[in-house]
Amino acid sequence: MRLGETCGAVTGSFLVLGLRHAGDNSEAAAGRADVYARIVDFATRFRRRNRSIVCRELLGCDISTPEGMRRAKERDLFKTTCVKMVEDAAAILEKMEAES
Repeated sequence: MRLGETCGAVTGSFLVLGLRHAGDNSEAAAGRADVYARIVDFATRFRRRNRSIVCRELLGCDISTPEGMRRAKERDLFKTTCVKMVEDAAAILEKMEAES
């Protein structure tokens, strides 16, 4: 997402969890509880694998700055680290789905 905050693979996973598990009464807090619990679970699992859910921490540079973006491109991080983050996110989602 190019802001250096929450990893895009994580954010996308949160969207998937919301679309998949939001109840009919998701306007009420009780209707969102299951999705919130799944988001916390996902984030915990992702952190276990990758130590963080924050882009700049995962990449080791802040891509929201010109210098950080330059470093990320020089290191080919978008084709290496980012791909691994997407793969990890997908694997976690698959495992969570199989468990539910």
